Amino acid sequence: MQSIEIRARVEAHIRRLELIPAGGEVLCLVSGGPDSTCLWHVLRELGYRVSALHVDHGLRGAESDGDARFCRERFGAEVVSAPPARTEAELRDVRYSYASDRLRATGHTMSDQAETVLFRLVSSGRPGGIKAKREDGVVRPLLVLMREETEAYCRAEGLEFRRDSSNDETVRGLIRREILPLLRRLHPAADANLAAAAGTAKRLPRTLETTLLDLLATRDGTKDADLGAGVRASREYDRLSLARGPVRFGPWTIESDDPSLEVRTRRPGDRLAGRRKKLQDVLVDAKVPRAERDAWPVVAGERGVVAVPGIVEDPAVRVTRE
Repeated sequence: MQSIEIRARVEAHIRRLELIPAGGEVLCLVSGGPDSTCLWHVLRELGYRVSALHVDHGLRGAESDGDARFCRERFGAEVVSAPPARTEAELRDVRYSYASDRLRATGHTMSDQAETVLFRLVSSGRPGGIKAKREDGVVRPLLVLMREETEAYCRAEGLEFRRDSSNDETVRGLIRREILPLLRRLHPAADANLAAAAGTAKRLPRTLETTLLDLLATRDGTKDADLGAGVRASREYDRLSLARGPVRFGPWTIESDDPSLEVRTRRPGDRLAGRRKKLQDVLVDAKVPRAERDAWPVVAGERGVVAVPGIVEDPAVRVTRE
């Protein structure tokens, strides 16, 4: 999966669940592995103000020392020495006890979600999953990515990362190494289907749900409500409409006063509005790499594509790039 498309998916996940304020500060809890390395880099590329923290339990001797040194040098991370713990749950609780007054992000992925659902299902009979947003201020921006995608992202961006040799000895390691490969033989989408069983994407965020219910509680008169992420809802008697402000798409911020326009990726047969030229030819002429074309944003209306950020301009569309 290409870097631009991965960043766009993560940004859409963040905005949908309101995990991090636009351009806000976030502290990444980094281990040096591919997931947290991807997290740190993606959030920086998306324009968030990112810092890093590495919690060193010192459980693996020289290897732990190497992880701490890598995180300090690679991410500029603050390194704290933590007391040892006996279980994975205790280790997690210790890590989350630091910087509890700040918004923290972890590199949990959809693969971690699948492993968690499977473990909780067999250990308790309930398919509980990883929360995208914990009550104590920990968020998980990468729950829309598989582990293979974070590693591919690091390789594509030339990012070095570390391997934890103790992972195979954990319960997660057993699930990852032996059980999930068998389940994939039953169905190739086993990981994604298990992650979906967590139910984390089946409901609107609580505040958004409450706002919409309040807006629709009566049909009398008119009423407006801010839904967040630049979207407002307006109800006029029994009609509800949405209006969107600036749209963030990867590194681009796109605005227009024309409500008929939408920001999306390309579709088969797309052409420039009022012209015969195909969008495919526009991207080729602009030397956009083939691997990035499906993730490049376009602004389109009923007549076709009116603007392509960085390539085709239109007076009705305002585009900036971070």
